[in-house]
Amino acid sequence: MSVSSNQPESSNEPGSSNQPARRAVLAAGVVTGLSAWFALPASRAVADDSAPASPEAESAALPHRWRTVAIGGTGFVTGVLFHPRVEGLAYARTDIGGAYRWDSRGREWIPLTDHLGWDDWNLLGIEAMALDPRHPDRLYLAAGTYSQSWSDNGAVLRSDDRGATWSRAGLPVKLGANEDGRGAGERLLVDPRDSDTLWLGTRHDGLWKSTDRGATWSKAGFAPEPVANGQGVTFLVAAGRALYAGWADGGPTLYRNGSGTGWEAVPGLPGGASARVPIRAAYDTETRLLYVTFADAPGPNGQSDGSVHALNTLTGVWTDVTPVRPGGTTPDGSRDTFGYGGVAVDARRPGTLVATTNNRWAEVDTVFRSTDAGRTWTSLKEGAVLDVSETPYLRWGESTPKFGWWIQTVAIDPFDSRHIVYGTGATLYGTRDLVHWAPEIRGLEESAVRQLVSPPRGRARLISGLADIGHMYHDSLTASPSRGMATDPLFGTATGLAMAARRPSYVVRTGWSDAGNGAWSGDGGKTWKPFGSQPDIARTAPGPIAAGADGRTLLWSFVHWDGSTYATHRSADNGRTWTEVPTFPPGATPVADPADPRRFYAYDTVTGAVRCSADAGRTFTTAATGLPSGDAQFRLAATPGRSGHLWLSAKQHGLYRSTDGGHTFAKVPGCRASYTLGFGKAAPGAGHPAIFHVGAVDRTTAVLRSDDEGASWIRINDDAHQWGWTGEVITGDPRVHGRVYLGTNGRGIQYADPVRPPHARLLS
Repeated sequence: MSVSSNQPESSNEPGSSNQPARRAVLAAGVVTGLSAWFALPASRAVADDSAPASPEAESAALPHRWRTVAIGGTGFVTGVLFHPRVEGLAYARTDIGGAYRWDSRGREWIPLTDHLGWDDWNLLGIEAMALDPRHPDRLYLAAGTYSQSWSDNGAVLRSDDRGATWSRAGLPVKLGANEDGRGAGERLLVDPRDSDTLWLGTRHDGLWKSTDRGATWSKAGFAPEPVANGQGVTFLVAAGRALYAGWADGGPTLYRNGSGTGWEAVPGLPGGASARVPIRAAYDTETRLLYVTFADAPGPNGQSDGSVHALNTLTGVWTDVTPVRPGGTTPDGSRDTFGYGGVAVDARRPGTLVATTNNRWAEVDTVFRSTDAGRTWTSLKEGAVLDVSETPYLRWGESTPKFGWWIQTVAIDPFDSRHIVYGTGATLYGTRDLVHWAPEIRGLEESAVRQLVSPPRGRARLISGLADIGHMYHDSLTASPSRGMATDPLFGTATGLAMAARRPSYVVRTGWSDAGNGAWSGDGGKTWKPFGSQPDIARTAPGPIAAGADGRTLLWSFVHWDGSTYATHRSADNGRTWTEVPTFPPGATPVADPADPRRFYAYDTVTGAVRCSADAGRTFTTAATGLPSGDAQFRLAATPGRSGHLWLSAKQHGLYRSTDGGHTFAKVPGCRASYTLGFGKAAPGAGHPAIFHVGAVDRTTAVLRSDDEGASWIRINDDAHQWGWTGEVITGDPRVHGRVYLGTNGRGIQYADPVRPPHARLLS
């Protein structure tokens, strides 16, 4: 999902085998959902067809209205499909944020996979989609984010009602929706000769076939053998009654199945580096030409050569129709290297098609259009008028936005030849006149959220830190931030965000950048200034930061993206100078006491000990010991307004609490697991802030709230609102009791308000 080339790509890879670690609006809008008072029927949830719903799925929950904080995209849109026979019906897939259906009436994307829960986080990456031209209500998704040994196997999700409900067929193989080659495709296909037959191409396990509409799968006869770390089958496409499969692991790059009896290599294939990896294909039913885009690598990164070729499926003759050869020289002397990505044909105009470049950083990627079957081309970028007023962050701190990058998917509306959409690393651009372009992204929110702060006063309801797109100042929850990304400096991935508890106008942030890695704000996060200096290690290992309660002391921890840890530094002059703190555990996250500016805390996840400072972060001493250790994602949180009141989320070890500044901890009874915890406005008559918690009091990991200091918990999400892995960050609103903000790993920032049901079951 990375959207800049000056920082490590966001990996979104798990820290363990059972959960991931961290890891893109025509008009402002939100995706809404009302948590049911009772669990939805089992058919609503994704489950193996033979597996009953768990008992916990039948429990009642406090109804909440769930919505998505509007930013607009922010992640890689890897595929877009229009249904060929139903006007206005389209679907989009993303690398870690699930799939969506376009609502043409509301002009927004509807999320289809938010019901995937904690244990199914790996299914939020959609490797491929397939439509059935003869049955418009049918939709198929090949789901699986990673193919590494620590990930679970993939699955095929099947819907008969355009994604409103699902059935699931587990696969014996792994898929890789957030790996190299994720913009290729589609790897899933409904056989045009028989709607009950589906084909699935995999990266490492060859070609698979189902003859019962995806309920069961078996390996198909397909000669090529996958190679380790290869790409395998990159796409499947129908050309009349024939099928074609792209192959990227050496040898012939295209195979044909003409009668269902077997697959054979297509003769006369183009060769050389520019045609090494087939990326996508599109078939013109009138001209009988199959267009194929190629590159020298699967992308989205690492491509430097590519081409476009057309196969006459009647004669078998190939024609090179490449719009522009990679490798030229730009006006500033840079080498113009790139590959080719998306390709689509115009169903209303034979011989009209579009093709995209990819990984073209020197000249910037473009969409080429041809009206004569590829003999001549026009680049649409040069005459494009981009309007990003509804998603200002797309300017990336500059005066004008880019046309795009990571363009590996493009589609032409089969009912409107001038309606073209293409996906980028952050959004989905669309035009209806080939000149004016704007994001068609409302409702599709894909950010991976790292930090959340809800100020107790001021204009902002929320300040967020995100993977790939830095920090945002949310003066509205229903419109993309008007200021765009925080600048001066502009960060890629955010690594830290902190507000001085007793001086909320003072905020600090840290992140990846070539122009400085830390900044401070004196107006609550509206404007920023870089720190006057920074430790040398900050450039390569910017980590989390804490601000003392009065804002006079900063503690900055340093953690490289590979997990290496370094000494924490302290500043007492607003970042002008920094000194090392030898007694602070390297790599730990500093936590400021919200009431006493002299006190700071750190949890040493290596030894299972709490370290405390009573001299404004100059020195740290050991307090409680013998606590859970061995996981860098164990988290320490401090209760607002109370000095020395700490909470420790220790994953499967549960939740611990201290009321004496971290010297002793007691395990919170009834809390089976705890992943992240935050606070909001206290309930009427309560003396303690509301506690919001991602954890478990039974076998279900859920979003919970307690108004009585953890003595009892209410589940506030339901089976329709789960969003996979949500263990990174959660916070309440200090001004609105019951409002919660939840960070997801690919579905943006979710927020909810209670709907006040007639009753709610307490989980204790």
